[in-house]
Amino acid sequence: MSRAVITGALLVLAAGAAFAQQGETVKSLLAQGFTTVGAITSPVGAGVFLQNKSRLFLCFVSEAPRSATVATKYCKPVE
Repeated sequence: MSRAVITGALLVLAAGAAFAQQGETVKSLLAQGFTTVGAITSPVGAGVFLQNKSRLFLCFVSEAPRSATVATKYCKPVE
């Protein structure tokens, strides 16, 4: 493998690890005192806006017919 490929792979892994450390979910945000202030539909799933004071997050959730729960795909802060 070339150095460029290895370096690129390491950068992707590092970015994935950083994202995984954030790990915000709808459940974790609600536990922190966030409240639901809106919802949207999108091609990636339902979007839920959660707010706590001046902090606003947009989380996307999805479900599958065989799943027992609706799962958080990801949450991102809105700036």
